[in-house]
Amino acid sequence: MLACVTSPNLPPTHPQSSSGEQDALVPHTIGILGSGIMGAGIAEVFASAGHSVVLRSRTAESASDALRTLTASLEKQVQRGRLEAQRKVDILALCTTTTHLENLRDCDVVIESVVEDLETKVALFAELDSLLPSATILASNTSTLPIIELARSTQRPDKVCGIHFFNPATTMSLVEVVRAITSSDDTIQFAVALTESCGKTPVHVRDDAGFIVNALLFPYLNNAIKMYERGTATMSDIDIAMKGGCNFPMGPFALLDLVGLDTSLSILETLHKGSPNDADEPAPLLRQLVSEGKLGRKTKNGFYSY
Repeated sequence: MLACVTSPNLPPTHPQSSSGEQDALVPHTIGILGSGIMGAGIAEVFASAGHSVVLRSRTAESASDALRTLTASLEKQVQRGRLEAQRKVDILALCTTTTHLENLRDCDVVIESVVEDLETKVALFAELDSLLPSATILASNTSTLPIIELARSTQRPDKVCGIHFFNPATTMSLVEVVRAITSSDDTIQFAVALTESCGKTPVHVRDDAGFIVNALLFPYLNNAIKMYERGTATMSDIDIAMKGGCNFPMGPFALLDLVGLDTSLSILETLHKGSPNDADEPAPLLRQLVSEGKLGRKTKNGFYSY
């Protein structure tokens, strides 16, 4: 087990020195639930910043897979000259895996990044609340689901917030820090300082469906699918047009495949629940691909084949 370093009610930095420079960061112990691409990426982000990480997965096999993913990512950086070999060893030494929620007891904050399903997350937060010390902050990496519903499933609603990383977590600088109506100032302050300690750029957002980015992004992606369904242009030409015309790094179909079509459908369904407009209904082609198990890059087949 890894020991807690400091109280989660305080931001993870020392006061400024007399020279005006901030002293060294106080490392924390971070629990991460979910061993997929996002879970492994978030683990790498925190460990690379000097925090201890406990990565929990439901099975030993999936936990090992996540650790292999993290190791492969670090090794690639070593091979490209972006990371020293000893630094890779040091980062991995900060990471442990477990299959038991009880082994997260010494964490200052636990961030879940499991399947994007509200019922699953609510049950998980209720279980965490019953197992972990009352001071532990519980955060969700959800991209669109209501944080307040997770907070209500606990006896610590003031210590629940959203900490939403973007994929790939290791390279995307933005993090949405989501304040539910019950989140305390201390909890939000901690979340902001913690993400800043990893070199990320946090933005404050109220607990509205889709938060900032996905509330604006996914209607655009949905409309791109419907444009293709109408026969306006091919998928490739739509992608080329949006990259060349709007200077986007990726076209909508390539981005949907990267995000995951199942995740994209879940986000769109959540946004549609809060909208009276039938035009916000997820595109039929997206539903079809998900039903066929074609989920994008993670299954090697989505709008494109990989």
